[in-house]
Formats: sequence, structure tokens, C-alpha cells
Amino acid sequence: MSDLSHGIDLSSASVRLGGRKVLDGLSLRLTEARIGILGRNGSGKTTFLRLVAGLIPPDSGTVRVDGHDPFADRRAALASLGILFQNPDHQILFPTVEEELAFGLRQQGASMVDASARVAGLLQAEGRLHWAKAPVSTLSQGQRHYLCLLSVLLMHPRTILLDEPLAGLDLPTQARLARRFAALPQRLVTITHDPAVLADADRVLWLDAGRVIADGPPSEVLPAYTAEMTLIGERDADADLAG
Repeated sequence: MSDLSHGIDLSSASVRLGGRKVLDGLSLRLTEARIGILGRNGSGKTTFLRLVAGLIPPDSGTVRVDGHDPFADRRAALASLGILFQNPDHQILFPTVEEELAFGLRQQGASMVDASARVAGLLQAEGRLHWAKAPVSTLSQGQRHYLCLLSVLLMHPRTILLDEPLAGLDLPTQARLARRFAALPQRLVTITHDPAVLADADRVLWLDAGRVIADGPPSEVLPAYTAEMTLIGERDADADLAG
């Protein structure tokens, strides 16, 4: 297991979008190896991911990843953080597998020769050397998701942010990815609405309306979340028009 001691620190961090406070004064220190961020749609989960990743700044408060501001210091963020988005097509930029894999390494300053050698080495180790020249468009949804994971792993981040990492995938692909995630040495921060995904987490934070309303081991947080979601479902909470 790599050194996970630095971690993610938020101090009174708030984010407003469209005049609405989406994250409200979060103060957290995240150092565990497997962390889950759980909540309904609209709870602030995706904004939390974007904030920690440095894709947006806080409107107030601070965010530090391994001691660096991920929004202000993008080079440090590239070394500290990798992101696996729910939809791989939001992440893939290049037409062939080897070009896509080399991009992050080039962003980190690797030469074309070094990047190409590292891409080939990884694909060979993964039993996917025949993917190198393949157009990304020929890969299945699950294969594109795996390609994005390989792109992240090539950059050796200390923490990987996973946005609904198993959503929309068939069961065999879910099983393969789940096994791979479990074996990774990096810290994983998994953002999801599905409590089953977080059963083996070290720590789970339940977000609602931009605030942490429960924070603890999955054995405590997941049953409470599931019970509350069941109650909400029984109320037909979506019957009223938004007006």
C-alpha cells in the first residue's frame, strides 16, 4: 500500500452554483484508503468530486490535496489525483487507444518516446497489447471505462476519485472492475448513490443538501441511509410539480 498519510483536507469549504449553496461549509480530513461519498441525486456529490479534483474552486474556505490547492496548482493535482468519470465518453479525447493513454503522461512532462514505451508496457502487462492501434470507437462501453482507468493508473496518482464507477455496466464488467479497484494501492474516493458499492469501505460520508449528515463505518451509515431512502420512496416525494 502506498503512503496515504497526506490526504484530502477541506476547511469550511462552500460552493455556490446558480446562486444556490450546493456545498455548505464542509470541514473534513480524509486519510482512509477506501472512502465513500453517498447521497441522492442533487445532494452535492458531483460538486464535491469536482471541488476535490480542482475542477472548480470553493467560493469560501479551502481545499488541499496532499498539501496543495488542486485548483490553483494543476501540476501538483495531476500527481496527486486521478478521476474516473461515470461516462467514459466525457473523458476520452483521442481516436486511438495508445494516443489516449499517452496523453496524461505527456501532460506530466514525459517525452513521446518514454510515454510510448510506458503505454506499451502497461498494455502488455494487462494482456491488451493488441488494443494499441485500435480506434477507441471500436471498444465497448466497459472497455472504454477500462481504458480510462488505465489512463489514470499510468499517471500513478496517490488518490483516485471514482464517479459512480459501476453504473450502467453489465454484471461481468462490474465484477471485473470491482476486483481491479479492490487490488489498487491508491486511496479510492467513491461517489455513489448505491450503498451496496460501499459495503467494504473504511469510511462513508452521507451528503444531503451539501452537508455531511452521517460520517462513519459502513456498518453504521449504510443502514441509516437505506432506511431513509426507503421512507422517502414510500412518500411519493416526486409527485408534486416543481412549479
